[in-house]
Amino acid sequence: MECIFKCSACKTRCDDKSKKVYNFKSDIKYSEEKEKYIISQINSIPDFSAQKCTVDKYPDIEVTHKPTGKVFYIEIKAMRRTFMTVAKNLPDSDLIPSETLALNLSDLVRYFDIQKKTDKPVFIIWCLENRPCIVSPGETFFCYQDASVLKTIYEAEGDKRRFKRESGKGDVVNGKHLGVTVNYHFSIKELIELDLEELLSKGAGL
Repeated sequence: MECIFKCSACKTRCDDKSKKVYNFKSDIKYSEEKEKYIISQINSIPDFSAQKCTVDKYPDIEVTHKPTGKVFYIEIKAMRRTFMTVAKNLPDSDLIPSETLALNLSDLVRYFDIQKKTDKPVFIIWCLENRPCIVSPGETFFCYQDASVLKTIYEAEGDKRRFKRESGKGDVVNGKHLGVTVNYHFSIKELIELDLEELLSKGAGL
């Protein structure tokens, strides 16, 4: 994608003041809704079947190409917040808020390892809302990338895109700290606008 949106010229600029409130339960519920949506869309395509992955700590969705039996994985990352201070907190990243997307760093590295161990493709789909420069109110913008491409970016950029935020209200659930505090960041320009059949064809090696 080639889009760049200058926040300084935006008339509906996103709030850059963190309230340090992160509703973990709400985020999980929202992500699961998007996961179910993607699964239903895949299952509407005759040659593919999808289900929630049952292997612990694997990506959200396991997809099978019925004619060949090839299996691959999809992780769903739903985003409702914008990293407005990315230039301040990651000055060497060359990222701007409107184009910045995040993924839990430990998950990202684990997906690299899963792809290597299983020799099966892993894709990450970002579901983007509440960013008026990109998506209309009430709608969702989907984009994705192969984990192997993300690994190349990760190895080239190193810690320049790694950020650890402070813990906030909502991170702790039933006495356990479940909220994500260490993220790795990518640009929308490094991703591909989602065409689901195109992604499925790549996963099946067609």
